[in-house]
Amino acid sequence: MASLRNANPRLKNYFKENYIPQVCEALLCGILVTCPEDPLRYLEGMIMVIIKSGLQNLLWDMCIAPSMKSNIRRLSETYLEQLFELDDQLMTPELMIKACSFYTGHLVKTHFCTWRDIARTDENVVLAEKMNRAVTCYNFRLQKSVFHHWHSYMEDQKEKLKNMLLRIQQIIYCHKLTIILTKWRNTARHKSKKKEDELILKHELQLKKWKNRLILKRAAAEESNFPEQSSSEVSLVDETLKCDISLLPERAILQIFFYLSLKDVIICGQVSHAWMLMTQLNSLWNAIDFSTVKNVIPDKYIVSTLQRWRLNVLRLNFRGCLLRPKTFRSVSHCRNLQELNVSDCPTFTDESMRHISEGCPGVLYLNLSNTTITNRTMRLLPRHFHNLQNLSLAYCRRFTDKGLQYLNLGNGCHKLIYLDLSGCTQISVQGFRYIANSCTGVMHLTINDMPTLTDNCVKALVEKCSRITSLVFTGAPHITDCTFKALSTCKLRKIRFEGNKRVTDASFKSVDKNYPNLSHIYMADCKGITDSSLRSLSPLKQLTVLNLANCVRIGDMGLKQFLDGPASIKIRELNLSNCVQLSDASVMKLSERCPNLNYLSLRNCEHLTAQGIGYIVNIFSLVSIDLSGTDISNEGLNVLSRHKKLKELSVSECYRITDDGIQAFCKSSVILEHLDVSYCSQLSDMIIKALAIYCINLTSLSIAGCPKITDSAMEMLSAKCHYLHILDISGCVLLTDQILEDLQIGCKQLRILKMQYCTNISKLVLLEQVCLLCELLIPPSGSRV
Repeated sequence: MASLRNANPRLKNYFKENYIPQVCEALLCGILVTCPEDPLRYLEGMIMVIIKSGLQNLLWDMCIAPSMKSNIRRLSETYLEQLFELDDQLMTPELMIKACSFYTGHLVKTHFCTWRDIARTDENVVLAEKMNRAVTCYNFRLQKSVFHHWHSYMEDQKEKLKNMLLRIQQIIYCHKLTIILTKWRNTARHKSKKKEDELILKHELQLKKWKNRLILKRAAAEESNFPEQSSSEVSLVDETLKCDISLLPERAILQIFFYLSLKDVIICGQVSHAWMLMTQLNSLWNAIDFSTVKNVIPDKYIVSTLQRWRLNVLRLNFRGCLLRPKTFRSVSHCRNLQELNVSDCPTFTDESMRHISEGCPGVLYLNLSNTTITNRTMRLLPRHFHNLQNLSLAYCRRFTDKGLQYLNLGNGCHKLIYLDLSGCTQISVQGFRYIANSCTGVMHLTINDMPTLTDNCVKALVEKCSRITSLVFTGAPHITDCTFKALSTCKLRKIRFEGNKRVTDASFKSVDKNYPNLSHIYMADCKGITDSSLRSLSPLKQLTVLNLANCVRIGDMGLKQFLDGPASIKIRELNLSNCVQLSDASVMKLSERCPNLNYLSLRNCEHLTAQGIGYIVNIFSLVSIDLSGTDISNEGLNVLSRHKKLKELSVSECYRITDDGIQAFCKSSVILEHLDVSYCSQLSDMIIKALAIYCINLTSLSIAGCPKITDSAMEMLSAKCHYLHILDISGCVLLTDQILEDLQIGCKQLRILKMQYCTNISKLVLLEQVCLLCELLIPPSGSRV
């Protein structure tokens, strides 16, 4: 029943009147969409629904559940009319194909005829018009091309003319600048020459005055009864302006006397009654340092001083003093004592510690290093010093692990912040466990000169001391990478280890994660450190001090990788001594990446040249530079003289340096405070003259191993450099006894004088000077300190 086209008309009417196609369509669509398990029962139910609804309301999706109905709109009333061919239309697919073919053929025929009629027009006229248009277009393009080339040529000519005018203006401007700069340079040179001549003239006048003063002093010493000499000397002294400091406010007087040592204060107290009253101010005796007078002041003066100022004394220093037990017992009268230093006192015993602990419970700082204390003293510390914060037991080898166990008695030493156990080789792993139990709050730990220190000792310590921020263990050869792994639980900011061959690059692999706040790293003389360690240190943003001295495996590549990281921004101090593989490339990188660098040591960096010295000048924040043992010459010093902020310079063992280089440097470095030119054998008295003229603020000078220096140079130095504190003249074989007198008169602030191998200086004169100092220091009988 595929088609009813040829069926009886009565049958067709029957189908239409009874809606047979619509019923079949609705039932068939419902079965196809719903897919019921029992189709017969489904059809039976749907037929009943259709009967109830009526055939007039029949829809093709009536048998589909509402949730399953499609959103597609139906295109006709029913789809089965064409299936059963019940429609009355005579149009068939065959007729449609024929109609379409006829229409297409007719359309093609019509258009072809039209095109043929158009093509039959006069082709010559059309061709002529096209040729005219083509010629016009060609001529236009040709004109356009010619005009474009002409325009480009004119623009180039204008640009050349403009550049030529600018060049002429620049030449004129440069010529004017050259004239101005030439005049300015000549003026500056004239003023500089004039200033230099004035300085030299002033130097000569002061030196002449100095010599006259010495002559008068010697004459007065030889003929003290001759009145003319005395009056001359008095007139010379009167030339100095007098100033009575007793008229100043008490605060100003205290500020002045705070800069003096105990020896100087005692000497000042013997000047006059007014000065003695100034030295008796209570605040001046809050801190007393007996170590500076340990060899000259007797015990009775120490006892009387402590007895008188017992309520004012807060800090006492007996370092290296050889005192009687009774003297140490007098310390117990200072009830307000907060800091006590008895290091290197061989007579200090447990009994002395007992008296002090009973009388001075408020001690915060206690230094017992290199004394003979035992476990008895260790038992006293937690009982009496409840607020002890700083404790040094360095090189105290008579206490044992049991003494460390006593630290946990009573309230213990849980407030201890700083602990020094250097040289205490008797401490075992168990002893470090006792320290960890009793000193849980320790933050700064120093363990130097401990060949018995192992990784297990450090592990036992850090188990409970997780607040350690500073750790120093130089002279601990058995420390390995395991120690650094154990220290990862601490928030280290400063670490120092030197001379260790077991520490390798593995210790620094994760340093930026384990120690992000690390600011100070000292790892000098560690042969296992290579460029890889520097690469690991580069992410440290807080790093300010780095010491790589004697790390001979460090090269340019490692330093470059370190400086490329954020660690180079805040670095202030960098020690690269004996890193012999470094060259000018490293110095160039330093000048580019280290804007805050203050201290730099390139000692014995043999590959450094004059070009590298030029890069150093570009480190504008630099204050101190060590170029000892390098190949620097006078040319390098001339370049370095352009750096106006240098205060410290070391060029010892630089054999190419002569007087000219040092003189050129001194002329531009008027703020120089420290100079080391030791073992520069070509130097003579001329450098001392340059220092005396330009660098009068010099505080430290080393000319050891300079055999050409004579007494006249030291006379100039004494006459001008009155702030000199440290002087090394060892190996200056031409110096005689005269320099001691000159230094005594001119360099009043001299504290350290080294003169080994000065064969022309007699021991007798040296002893006389020492005795003179002792007479000035020891107060006369009956006076009070």
